[in-house]
Amino acid sequence: MQMQHLSEQELLRREKLAELIKMGIDPYPAPLYPVNSNSAYIKEHFSEENLPAGQAGKTEFADVCLAGRVMSVRDMGKANFAVIQDSHGRIQLYIRRDDICPGEDKSLYDIVWKKLIDIGDIIGIKGFVFVTKTGEISVHVKELNLLTKSLRPLPVVKEAEGQTFDAVTDPEFKYRQRYADLIINPAVKEVFVKRTKLFNSMREFLNAKGALEVDTPVLQAIPGGAAAKPFITHHNALDVPFYLRIANELYLKRLIVGGFDWVYEFSRNFRNEGMDRTHNPEFTILEFYVAYKDYLWMMEITEQLLEKAALDVCGSTDVKVGDSSTSAKTISFKAPYKRISIYDSIREHTGFDISTMSEEDLRSACRQMHIEVDKTMGKGKLIDAIFGEKCEDHYVQPTFIIDYPVEMSPLTKKHRSKKGLVERFELIVNGKEIANAYSELNDPIDQRERFEEQVRLMERGDEEAMYIDYDFLRALEYGMPPTSGIGFGIDRICMLLTNQPSIQDVLLFPQMRPEKF
Repeated sequence: MQMQHLSEQELLRREKLAELIKMGIDPYPAPLYPVNSNSAYIKEHFSEENLPAGQAGKTEFADVCLAGRVMSVRDMGKANFAVIQDSHGRIQLYIRRDDICPGEDKSLYDIVWKKLIDIGDIIGIKGFVFVTKTGEISVHVKELNLLTKSLRPLPVVKEAEGQTFDAVTDPEFKYRQRYADLIINPAVKEVFVKRTKLFNSMREFLNAKGALEVDTPVLQAIPGGAAAKPFITHHNALDVPFYLRIANELYLKRLIVGGFDWVYEFSRNFRNEGMDRTHNPEFTILEFYVAYKDYLWMMEITEQLLEKAALDVCGSTDVKVGDSSTSAKTISFKAPYKRISIYDSIREHTGFDISTMSEEDLRSACRQMHIEVDKTMGKGKLIDAIFGEKCEDHYVQPTFIIDYPVEMSPLTKKHRSKKGLVERFELIVNGKEIANAYSELNDPIDQRERFEEQVRLMERGDEEAMYIDYDFLRALEYGMPPTSGIGFGIDRICMLLTNQPSIQDVLLFPQMRPEKF
């Protein structure tokens, strides 16, 4: 970055940097610093009442060492109050000139602390814990060290009595500069702590059931397992095109063929499609496959898994979503969940019985319902469009939409008792799909015919139609036991459990158009 592009504040900080170096103070010293406590631990465990009589400070809190970012300073002449923020929260410091400069030379305090240290700098301190006259647990600083000089000022956020009055909410800033967003908006950090709790909860559930976590390829020769447009790259050594995975389904089912009974993977998937409030081109899916089970069993396991996740992340199976009295809702993840067939759902919300309609009849029905369609869309896409536009939003509480037409589900086993349907469900919560599950198709001849139908759709211009995966067909020919599988949209579940309105709010670094520097 050229100097003429720097703001006045950035130029001033660079001048301070130079002055520190001139004074012999390393603004970026060696990383080892003997931290022995943190803000949250001190606030939770320190109490003057617990100190031995006449021995104030004669405990573990008599010699604490903390490190953190300077967030505010109150200048009181020969003493200052400051607040630092570490990875656990914030704590107040009391900094007195005679303590950190016990000799005649007061330059460390008068020049370094008062003139050269800025909001945003990272410091290390040693001292003892006490309670101020106003009742605030603080650290009386006896030694202060600069650990990192910040050259860019933080956005100003006004706070009083624990309330934030002008938090930075601009999405352009928040998503591009997540590192700064995390510094100035502590609630953002909690979202991602809860995201990790969600992963841990699901892992604990699956591991306790005897499932095995596995890894499958991100670079794939065939982008299979879902109807989606892939990202394409090129493998130089092999001189062939490769695709970023759109799903890991077909690899996990290969492992069921190989003899594993229950496998799962948290999969980073990529789809070269649009971006909106619930879609990002890079996203996380949990998929698992279980031998000798069906989609009815999978519904019960799904209820158990999400009940546990809600309890572990939120402390309750009742989860609040929305941010105002008019839009706020309470969603219950307590089992059991409602079940309704996709045909019945469409009939209920549109008045159309599409169960016996041909492709042209469906196209005509879409026009009557003012749903945009095009010639590339086959029966499956047309039914999906009707459900997505006219039905999905009505399901706020967890609802299993079951028994899909075969045209919508090229990897799913035909229904055991309902002709033309397959054994599939989607779980809809708050108007969005968060899980998709099947009784898996394990008939290699039927699977080949379904793939060939996908090729015909591709020839009509459907960019999301599936490729034929000949190796997967070969695996099925060895024999895959009856199997049930499911994919959970982790980012959407995280949105629900953290009450975030956009998928970008639960991704640390969502994709954005590159900046011009």
